[in-house]
Amino acid sequence: MKKNIVFRYMLFLIGLFIASMGVAFSTKAGLGTSPVSSIPYSVSLVSSLLTFGGWLNVLSVIQIAVQVIILRSKCKPVEIIIQTVLAFVYGYLTNFSCYLIEGINVESYPARFAMMILSCVILAFGLWVQLQGNVAMLPGEAMNRAIAQVTNRKYTNVKIFFDIAYIIAAAAICYIFLGRLEGVREGSIIAAVLVGMIIKGIIAIVKHFKRTEA
Repeated sequence: MKKNIVFRYMLFLIGLFIASMGVAFSTKAGLGTSPVSSIPYSVSLVSSLLTFGGWLNVLSVIQIAVQVIILRSKCKPVEIIIQTVLAFVYGYLTNFSCYLIEGINVESYPARFAMMILSCVILAFGLWVQLQGNVAMLPGEAMNRAIAQVTNRKYTNVKIFFDIAYIIAAAAICYIFLGRLEGVREGSIIAAVLVGMIIKGIIAIVKHFKRTEA
């Protein structure tokens, strides 16, 4: 049993690293990153107080605080602690992933667009691997789940609402402080739609191969 738990956490951490690589590639493409990463990335362009991963950690702390406030007595301390640890690991992995591809440069729009699509594929695969671990949720998704439970709304609707809110907020930050859209562009919208579709595609392919083997 313990070995199974350890394996699942290792799988989850591998998924975190792969997902962080997807986010890093999206920032390198320069066409906008995923909705949940858009605010931290935009703030990192405006303020050098913290790194991209550091601002991701700040957002995670806020998302965890929201869960504690709205769930109150229903909040599970162990789950919150695990979320906090994994969130900070993800933040540092994102910084590390950005460092790994620091030397990659793309200039033309077609090349940047191709890299953005690649980032969606990598991010989707990383999220799918995390689902296979099935041991925890990152604060953003956990906050969506908590709000859905308290308000009695569908999780998917809550997620869509916050994805849109993140994009709008990030766009406002860039436009106000930089005078241009940097952290949010067409890639953010494409990622919001494409990542989920790719995950569904991976699940369908895996199910097909399992049925074939059976």
